[in-house]
Amino acid sequence: MAVRPPPCVIDCGTGYTKIGYAGNTEPQFIMPSCIAIRETASVGDQAQRRLMKGVDDLDFFIGDEAIDKPNYATKWPIRHGIVEDWDLMEKFMEQVIFKYLRAEPEDHSFLMTEPPLNTPENREYLAEIMFETFNVPGLYIAVQAVLALAASWTSRQVGERTLTGIVIDSGDGVTHAIPVAEGYVIGSCIKHIPIAGRDITYFIQQLLREREIGIPPEQSLETAKAVKERYCYICPDIVKEFTKYDMDPGKWIKKYKGINAISKNEFQIDVGYERFLGPEIFFHPEFANPDFMQPISDVVDEVIQNCPIDVRRPLYKNIVLSGGSTMFRDFGRRLQRDLKRVVDARLKMSEELSGGILPGLRRRRTGLLPTSFVFHLETKGPRIWRKGGEAHSPLLEVQC
Repeated sequence: MAVRPPPCVIDCGTGYTKIGYAGNTEPQFIMPSCIAIRETASVGDQAQRRLMKGVDDLDFFIGDEAIDKPNYATKWPIRHGIVEDWDLMEKFMEQVIFKYLRAEPEDHSFLMTEPPLNTPENREYLAEIMFETFNVPGLYIAVQAVLALAASWTSRQVGERTLTGIVIDSGDGVTHAIPVAEGYVIGSCIKHIPIAGRDITYFIQQLLREREIGIPPEQSLETAKAVKERYCYICPDIVKEFTKYDMDPGKWIKKYKGINAISKNEFQIDVGYERFLGPEIFFHPEFANPDFMQPISDVVDEVIQNCPIDVRRPLYKNIVLSGGSTMFRDFGRRLQRDLKRVVDARLKMSEELSGGILPGLRRRRTGLLPTSFVFHLETKGPRIWRKGGEAHSPLLEVQC
């Protein structure tokens, strides 16, 4: 009996693509989701365009190779988790399968991922490319949040394997709070958060520019991204963090060294407040986006409260972090603390509200019969229990 080749797994995100084979504990390759293509010749040079037409179809690079090609135009086919250029995406998939996985697509089934709010048209385009272009024998398109819940089973802290939980999926281009019940996404309760890794990079870039510390303009975005990935973390209290840096700057300020791409000279910058102010926009989004004021803890609580009441407790019990932008140090601890404060504040408010209502209902809730009831019973008889043909309590008449 011939051994069946393992399925191929491809997870295409806005910033990075993860590829590998099913059964492995980690991806074989993690690469940027970009493609470098050579710009076409000018409109007037028709002869050269005809000669280069066939060559241009093969002359492209993906991933890290694409970033290292300064003479090529770098394109990103995926934006905010949704594929926007299917021609480039087909070229991207071609090199992923043949060059990196080195697989014959006719021999492997494929597991591919999609964002929670993916459109049916995009799903159809993906299936069309995989079946008609690559002739795959089998294809399964799974929602990233469900796969993240299943992947959380490998954690030592997971005591019960369940596919019910809420997934905070934050990548480079988009962040979603996705409730999942028994493996099915509750689509009507998904909440989109307009804060992601790329917004953090832009915010750090803005902070560095305001300081005017001599970063080459063409490398400011690259430098901000490197600062984010190397030095940033989540702080428990932003005011105390400012005080800590002001009291002992030498202990907390880091040095970043880079090389000017043009002059090849080395430059150095101090990284201070940017270390904690960058990822802080998850919990204070007004720092970077004045149109969105809701912290991520409030978003998670709102999503759970919008779900059916019978799954709310399991959702609170199982909150899974997914995506590169949730990997900042102490992200989970800060989210857990802030979410607990939101829930406790709501419970306290409900207790105070019930405390004001119950005293007014105390007389109606009592089951004791007053002495005056005996007089009414003797004068009106047993019919006091009925009024207008319906069940009636005489206590309301006696006590009013």
